[in-house]
Amino acid sequence: MPTDAVVSPDSATAGLTISATEALRSFLTSAASNTALSSDLRSTASSLSLRPSVPYKSLRSIWIASDPSTRPGLASILSGSQFVLTSPKPREKSEELKVRLKKMAENAERKAYQELVKDITPRKGVDEPFSSYKDQLGFGLHVVLTMFTCYLVGYAAFRALFGHSPVMNAAGGILGLVCGMLIETLLFIIRTSSLERRSASSTSELKKNQ
Repeated sequence: MPTDAVVSPDSATAGLTISATEALRSFLTSAASNTALSSDLRSTASSLSLRPSVPYKSLRSIWIASDPSTRPGLASILSGSQFVLTSPKPREKSEELKVRLKKMAENAERKAYQELVKDITPRKGVDEPFSSYKDQLGFGLHVVLTMFTCYLVGYAAFRALFGHSPVMNAAGGILGLVCGMLIETLLFIIRTSSLERRSASSTSELKKNQ
């Protein structure tokens, strides 16, 4: 008996399945009208005679139950038949896996789009003041150093003017702190304005080149 693999959508039956030949159908048709067989076997034979593939287990049960003196040989029935290999049922994905795959696909599409337009889209956050931890730390140290220096200058100036008066010396230090804060505020405004003008200029140039 040949062993060529033949895939059929109608052969979704557990166990070994073989393709139906004329000899096999003829045997099943005669078995369907054989009163010596039980009604279940006759019904099974009638149903299988119309199918393109037949489960070997069911065929063998019908053949064994048939009269040995009248039934054809099993080898002659199976002559020309082929094994029918059924495709495994595809595994169903869980809802959680579907959601995860959807998010991964969206992220991949977003990254691909960003990579595609990176040369024509202005980069965000590059010219923003204190956009990095290093800039923030540097600005904080600069403010502390400036205010401390202004405090010492104010303290020393008032001490030179008013002698060793603790109240006036402290007032001079506080005035120095205020002046230092005003200086840092002014420098921050100037720096921000400069970055904004630079960003607007680069954006306009980019639009002209597009």
